[in-house]
Amino acid sequence: MTNSQQDAPKSVCVLRLSALGDVCNAVAAVQAVQRAYPASQITWIIGKLEHQLVHDLPGIEFIVFDKRRGSTAIKDLKQTLSGRRFDVLLQMQVAMRANRLAHLIPAKRKIGYDFKRAKEGHSLVVNERIPRLNPKDARQHVLDSFLSFAMTLGASEEDCYPPRWNIAVSDEDKQFAYNYILPSQPTAIICPAASKRERCWLPDRYTEVIHSLERKGIKTILCGGPSELDYELARDIMALTRVDVIDLVGKTSLKQLYALLSKALFVLAPDTGPLHMANAAGRPCVGLYAHSNPARTGPYNSLDFVAEQYHEQLMLQQGKAADQLKWGLRVKGIDLMADISTEMVLQKIDALLCAKG
Repeated sequence: MTNSQQDAPKSVCVLRLSALGDVCNAVAAVQAVQRAYPASQITWIIGKLEHQLVHDLPGIEFIVFDKRRGSTAIKDLKQTLSGRRFDVLLQMQVAMRANRLAHLIPAKRKIGYDFKRAKEGHSLVVNERIPRLNPKDARQHVLDSFLSFAMTLGASEEDCYPPRWNIAVSDEDKQFAYNYILPSQPTAIICPAASKRERCWLPDRYTEVIHSLERKGIKTILCGGPSELDYELARDIMALTRVDVIDLVGKTSLKQLYALLSKALFVLAPDTGPLHMANAAGRPCVGLYAHSNPARTGPYNSLDFVAEQYHEQLMLQQGKAADQLKWGLRVKGIDLMADISTEMVLQKIDALLCAKG
């Protein structure tokens, strides 16, 4: 059931520039707004990379903001928005750059985060806020915080939960995926690299997982972006493995990668964009977490299958458990991922496979 059109905003602007995983989670909130107010015009200001994945979401106008262009990008945005005024802005990012842009967006209502979660001038550019969390509910996943924006706007519980994603994949991209993943051959995808080296797992342990999967009759594909870290980890894994592995690191578009992930038996990755893409595609995930709390940033529908050392490291560094500290507090260290053993990961994979039946 949709909300009364008498209450529907005619135009909604969404500001969420990055990162890829957060944008994937934000899609569920934006599409919840669409379910609540199907007649509303939605404009999304988004980063250049992230736009490549979601550019064809139905019923959404996109304005691409390329941060690498600096002040020129800001000037272009002002020109694009000249003469426009939105009923509502959903300011779903607290970074300084996003807050500067929010100041430029003409809207009657500017909905942002509550005071506790606001930072870097966020409270100065919004005039409404999503509800402050009660202490007992203060441990909230990032996706749930995004859905709070939809509900503050008027979307119902049924509009928002369970979270749903509709990310289009072309026939050409589907065929690309079918070229590598046959329905008759169970295939796992490993995306080894995160954005920073310290958040990456070890190549020899990925290799041990690959060999274990081979013994179970499960093939493996490596995927990832075109960064040097992605290529380096893929080279190291390929040099160590004794079985056939398909290396597609740096060889796919984001749409092709999404199509591949949607066909995988499961996806293994650290806290990185493809992990959340796989979650959005409805595939089970095994996440690898040591620096950030998976209850906040883990793959939303696969939190039971995360192999993590975050809570142990938090206790070692802070002497307190997560529920005694600021929610989302990161732990520091360049070798923390090494504390995630191969056995821990294989146990999570076995549990996932048993749950799939």
